[in-house]
Amino acid sequence: MKPERLLQLGVVALLTLFVFLIYSSVREVVVQAGDTAPAFSLTSDDGKKFTTTDFGGKILLLNFWANWCPPCVEETPSLVQLSKQLGSKGLVVLGVSIDGNEAAYKRFVQRFSIPFSVYRDGEQKINYSYGTLQIPESYLIDRNGRVVRKIIGPADFTAPDLVEYVQSLL
Repeated sequence: MKPERLLQLGVVALLTLFVFLIYSSVREVVVQAGDTAPAFSLTSDDGKKFTTTDFGGKILLLNFWANWCPPCVEETPSLVQLSKQLGSKGLVVLGVSIDGNEAAYKRFVQRFSIPFSVYRDGEQKINYSYGTLQIPESYLIDRNGRVVRKIIGPADFTAPDLVEYVQSLL
């Protein structure tokens, strides 16, 4: 094979690789029910370190929210109630706030006396890894790290059908 032809093939291979790398880095990841939950690592406000592997044997309800979001404010009391009702039975609720303002975030947590672990991700790394661009949004993740339900928008976490569904996972 002629050197010019080898050079052309090399350039085509490099361009193909370049296009693939660009595509894979900018394509939007949107996690759906049935997908494996993306890995994350964080330290909550109460000092607990969490990774996706720390919930073995328990069901995780991962909730993305912000203090300035009216639907988030609306659903928070029911989320607190669900946490109190099913926390001792194996449900872990983890709230991840996308608030940039730490003081406003802390006032929100205090206002609602949130009993579950919370984390402020002002850089929005975790929610972006889930493809969550609107809030509130919640993910029910089973013992094997698989998303079993995605809840877009505000939810009444005390609604009998939702409570029954969560209980069926425990």
